[in-house]
Amino acid sequence: MKNVICFSDNRADVEVAFRDYMGHYMTEVAKRDGYTYNKNVSFDEKEAKMNKLMMSEITKLSGVNLNNSMVSAEMMASNPVLRWASFAVVDSMIDMIVPDVIDKSIGIYTEQRYGAMGDSFNFVVEPNDLFYVSKVGRDRRVSEFQKQFPGQTTILPENRAISVSVNFYKVVCGKESLAKFVMKAVMSLEAQITKEVYIAFSTAMGQLPSSAVSGDLTATGWSADSAVAIAQRVEAFNGGATPVFLGTKLALSKILPATGAANSGYRYVIDSDYVKVGYLRNFYGYDAMEMRQVADWKSPYKTVLDDKKIYVISPSTQKPVKLCYEGSAITRPYDFNDNADLESTTTINKSYGIGIATNAIAGLITLQ
Repeated sequence: MKNVICFSDNRADVEVAFRDYMGHYMTEVAKRDGYTYNKNVSFDEKEAKMNKLMMSEITKLSGVNLNNSMVSAEMMASNPVLRWASFAVVDSMIDMIVPDVIDKSIGIYTEQRYGAMGDSFNFVVEPNDLFYVSKVGRDRRVSEFQKQFPGQTTILPENRAISVSVNFYKVVCGKESLAKFVMKAVMSLEAQITKEVYIAFSTAMGQLPSSAVSGDLTATGWSADSAVAIAQRVEAFNGGATPVFLGTKLALSKILPATGAANSGYRYVIDSDYVKVGYLRNFYGYDAMEMRQVADWKSPYKTVLDDKKIYVISPSTQKPVKLCYEGSAITRPYDFNDNADLESTTTINKSYGIGIATNAIAGLITLQ
């Protein structure tokens, strides 16, 4: 993405610094895996550095010098230009970080696209099947005519909003961390986007044919034979792209060579993947990949992902879910004098659309 504010003359260094802060935050605060960061510098030092960099950019954008002025911090906090510049920086940081965080959580089945304000997103889906080869007599000039037609779908982004209360006076005084505020907004958006994307993905997978003739892409209950059979079909009809078994840790824990009485004689080594990780990393040559469970923040202690579904997809083919961002994040701050407690309120707007567009084949195993 190009809509990232340059915090200094060396933009690359600043981006690296913020991504390092993000990696440290996601690992130590959010307890996520898969992020790298410099372990030689403490998180508090990085946060202080990022707040200083962000305030430097706010000063540059607003033209208000916070250090060399006889005006008090209280009066500085009431400057509308300073508030605008602060949230302009916040918006830029959100646009920089959200795609990276999203890619690590749902990137295996989600493709992200970016557009300008007012854009819609059109996807042309080419047929993935081949032409049928006919056996004909030598006295015929032609065989059966065949014509393939591509499909087409359009995704229209819709606006989402987060309304929060911010004590801007404390931000100006350095009593509240603007960098931590950015990461909280990023994680809030990530949680909502992940939930919406998974619902779209799960709904699409639920539409797989399940008739007696075409039911080979779906199975009810775990069986090693049926699972491998589905994986083989997905691989064959995706041009040889190797599929993976995708599911939550609880779902993947059911992947065993055999079930029932046939499995009663198995013994597991203490340092095996099944004991240490909770599931087999590889099953008959097909990798198993965990979908990290997601909290449903609107329903306390409930989770979003279905623990009874194992999906069979080929990550190297067209990803089924398309996540399309429209323009940049936009924040609309409101004057603190409008509130009785003098708290500043602001609404962060981010527009995106989610849809299904793919010619890849997938499978679904529903556990009992």
